[in-house]
Amino acid sequence: MPYFDAASSAPLHPVARQALQASLDEGWADPARLYREGRRARLLLDAAREAAAEAVGCRPDELTFAPSGTHAVHLAIAGATAGRRRAGSRVVVSAVEHSSVLHGAGESAVTVPVDRHGRVDAAAFAEELAKGPGGGPGEGTALACLQSANHEVGTEQPVGEVAEACRAAGVPLLVDAAQSLGWGAVPAGWSLLTASAHKWGGPAGVGLLAVRKGVRFAPRGPADERESGRSPGFENLPAIVAAAASLRAVRAEAAGEAVRLRGLVDRIRTRVPEVVPDVEVVGDPVRRLPHLVTFSCLYVDGEALLHELDRAGFSVSSGSSCTSSTLTPSHVLRAMGVLSEGNVRVSLPSGTTASEVERFLDVLPEVVSSVRERLGAPGAGGTVRGVGGREATVEEGGSEGPGSEGPGATGLGAAGPGSEVLVLDALGKLCPIPVIELAKVIEDVRIGGVVRVLSDDEAARLDIPAWCAMRGQEYLGEEEVEGGVGYGVRRVV
Repeated sequence: MPYFDAASSAPLHPVARQALQASLDEGWADPARLYREGRRARLLLDAAREAAAEAVGCRPDELTFAPSGTHAVHLAIAGATAGRRRAGSRVVVSAVEHSSVLHGAGESAVTVPVDRHGRVDAAAFAEELAKGPGGGPGEGTALACLQSANHEVGTEQPVGEVAEACRAAGVPLLVDAAQSLGWGAVPAGWSLLTASAHKWGGPAGVGLLAVRKGVRFAPRGPADERESGRSPGFENLPAIVAAAASLRAVRAEAAGEAVRLRGLVDRIRTRVPEVVPDVEVVGDPVRRLPHLVTFSCLYVDGEALLHELDRAGFSVSSGSSCTSSTLTPSHVLRAMGVLSEGNVRVSLPSGTTASEVERFLDVLPEVVSSVRERLGAPGAGGTVRGVGGREATVEEGGSEGPGSEGPGATGLGAAGPGSEVLVLDALGKLCPIPVIELAKVIEDVRIGGVVRVLSDDEAARLDIPAWCAMRGQEYLGEEEVEGGVGYGVRRVV
C-alpha cells in the first residue's frame, strides 16, 4: 500500500533501524556517569551530537536534543523571548508557520502575509520588523520566526533574505527546518533552528534545537544539568543515535533522490489537472520541496476523498476543513487564499516508484468522480437542485438597501434596480455543499445578475472566491447576515 504522507512522518530509514537496535544494547546507561557503561553512553551521545551538528551547520555545543520537534520550537521561542525581554515582546512570524510556532508565540505573534503560492515577501517581513513601538528597526521585537519550507504546500521561504533583514534590525531569527533539513542545509544567517527526526526517517521523539553562540537565551522552567540546561530530562539515547545516523544517511542520498522525486511530483502537478476537472494545484511550482505537492478539488468533501483514497490503497493527508475537528480550513490555505475543499497533500517518501505514482493518477479521477456524484455535484450525475433541501429565491435588485438584516437581505452586490438577485440559503451546510449549490443555480440568473450565497461554513470564505476565479465569475465580497455571512457573486459568463 503506497504511503504518500512523508511530510507528516517519514517511514523509518534502514540506517535508523540498525542504529536504534545497536544502541539499545550499548547506550542504555546514564551518559552523565563516570563508570564504564556511562562512558560508553557518553561517547555515543557526543558522536550523535557531532553528526547532527554537522548536518545542521552549527557547533556541537550549540545543539540540544529535545523530546520532539514541537518541544524544541516551544523551548526556542520561550528561551529567546525571555532572553530578550528588555527589547520587547513582539514575535514576528509568517502567516503560514507551523501550528507549534503560532502556539508558542501566542498573543505576542504579529503575522506577515504570504502570496497565493504561500511565500512570504522578504521586504514585507523587513517592514514589519521596523514597526515596533519605538519606531526604529527591531525595537519592541524579541524574535522573528520563519520556516525554511511550508509543511502543507512545500513552498520554500526566502530564509537568506529575511535573515539579512533580521540582522540589520538586530532581531534573532528562528527557523523551523523540520520539513527541509533532510534535503539540505538551511541558508546561513539564522540565530536559532529547530527540526524533528521523524520528518526525515528518524524515530519519533527526537527534536533538535540549535542556538548560535552570542544569542541571548534564557531557558524557562526548572533548571536541569542535562543538555546545557535547555531540555530537562534523561536523554533517549538510542533514539538520538538513530536520529543522527539517519540524518547523515538521508543527506548523503538527498541530491539524487531529490531529482528523482521532483520528477515524480512534476508528473503529478501536470497530470492531475488534466485527468480531474476543476482542480487547483497550490504552492510554488518551482521554489518548493522536491517530494511534496498539494491540490484542491471543487465539489469534493475532503474527508470522503481521503477515505476513498485509503480504500484504494493510498495514504495521503489534507488541509480541508472537512477533515479537521475544528471544521475550519487549514490556516495555511486561509493565508494563501486558495481553494480549500477537497484538498489533498501528497508527500512522497524516499523509494517511491514511478509505477506507484502512475497507479495513483489512474485511481484519482474515479475516486473524485464518485465523491462528486455522491454529493450531487454539477456534471457528476447528481440532481439539478436542492442538495440540502433548500430552494433559492429570486428578489428584485434594490428591494432592500445595503446593510439589511436577515437571510433575504440583498444589500451586497445588488445588480441594480429592476435586475434580479437570487438568494441561495446554504446556512447549516458544510463544505462543499454551498459551492455545489452555487454552481447549480448560477445559470438561473441573467448575465450581470447576482447570486447571493448565505453560509455559516468558514470554508465558504475561501471556496466561493476561489470558485469565482476558476469559473470566470465576479466575486463581489461579503457581509454579515443573521446566522452567517452573505457572499455576492455576479454572473459574467
